Amino acid sequence: MDVVVVGAGPAGWSVAAACAARGLAAAVVSPSPREVWPATYGMWAGQEPAGVEAVRSDDVWAAGRRLGRGYVVLDNASALAGFDRDGVVAVDDKVVEVRKGRRGATVVLGSGRRLACREVVDASGVRRVVSGGPVRGRRAEQTAFGLVLRAEDVPRPGRVVFMDEWCVDGGVASFRYSVPLPGGRVLVEETSLVARPGVSVELLRQRLLRRLGDVAERAVGAERVRFPMDLPPAAGVGVAGGLVHPATGYSVADSFAVAPVVAAAVEAGEPVGRAVWTVRARAVRELRAHGARLLRRLPAEGLPEFFGAFFALPDDLRQAYLTGREDVAGTAAAMTEVFRAVPWRLRGDLLSAGALSGGVRAAAGIRRRGPRAGSGR
Repeated sequence: MDVVVVGAGPAGWSVAAACAARGLAAAVVSPSPREVWPATYGMWAGQEPAGVEAVRSDDVWAAGRRLGRGYVVLDNASALAGFDRDGVVAVDDKVVEVRKGRRGATVVLGSGRRLACREVVDASGVRRVVSGGPVRGRRAEQTAFGLVLRAEDVPRPGRVVFMDEWCVDGGVASFRYSVPLPGGRVLVEETSLVARPGVSVELLRQRLLRRLGDVAERAVGAERVRFPMDLPPAAGVGVAGGLVHPATGYSVADSFAVAPVVAAAVEAGEPVGRAVWTVRARAVRELRAHGARLLRRLPAEGLPEFFGAFFALPDDLRQAYLTGREDVAGTAAAMTEVFRAVPWRLRGDLLSAGALSGGVRAAAGIRRRGPRAGSGR
C-alpha cells in the first residue's frame, strides 16, 4: 500500500482520490467509510471539485451587501461517489495506532489487522489520530444550530445570506446563515463565528427558534455545529491538518485544493507537512489567526459594523483574505484596509486589542520560523 488516509470525510476522500489518480495504491480507513457525510459544506463557486454536483447561487448577500461571486453547497452523495473511484480501498475499521519507521508506517486497526504503507495522511478531524491526538485546553470554536426547511417555507429560497441579521443580546453575537440545499430544501442557521470557548449551541437554538417563529415547526431536519478553529498545522488535511481558517471556519475547499499537492508529495517521497504548509501558507495562517484573536476581543455590538466594512472591500482584497491560502500580500492588505475603513471607536477597540503590535509580532514570528516552516513536524 502506498498511502493510508485516516478519516473518511471530504478531506480524506479527496486526498485518497488524488493519490489514486496518480496511480498510487490508496486506502481510506474509518468506520462506515462510504457513509454519506451528514454536514453541510459550502464554499465559493469554483472551489468545488470538477464533476461534482452542487447547488449554486449567484444571489449571495453578506452584511446587507450583494457580492460578486457565486456560492455553492456540495451534494454530498455526488461528491463521495466522485471520490470513490478505482484504486481507492475503503476499509471499515478504526485506527488505534500508527507505528512509523524508516521505510514507512504500519497502521494498526481495531480488528487487529495491520496495514503497511509508505505514508499515512491524517484526515481524522479533532481526534488527530496521526498528529498527536486531541489538543488539550480550551479552544476557540465556531458553533451553530440550524434547521432544514422546505423551499416553499422560506422567502427567496435560492438566496445565500451570511453575516447578516445580527443578534448581540447579552454581549453574545450571532448572525443568520442561510443556503439552498439539494432536494429543494434550505438550511437556516444561527451562527457564532468564533469564541473561546464556543457559544452554547442551545443558546443559538433558542435564538433561531425566535427568529423563525412558526416556520420552525415545519422543519424537516436539524444541524448542530461545534468545531475548533485554532488547531495547529500538521501533516494532514482538514481539521486534523490545521486547515481550518482561523477567522471564518472554512476548511473543506482548502482541503480539496491541497489534495493534489499531498498526492504529489506521497509519490515523490517528500514530507506531507512540508508540501501543505509552505512558508507562505504559514505566514497567511499567522495573519488570519491574529485577525481571529482581534475578532474575539471586539465588543459584540461592534461586529456588525466591522463586517460591514470587511464586505465593502474590493472583491480582490476580500477574496484574498477569505480564500488566498498563500496570498500573504493580499491578506495583509485586506486587514489593513478594514482597519482604515471601520469607525474610529472600533479602531480604538482594535488598537487596545493589539491590532498593530500583534500584527508586527505575527510578522516577526513568520520571519523567525521561516527556515523551519517546511519541516512537516
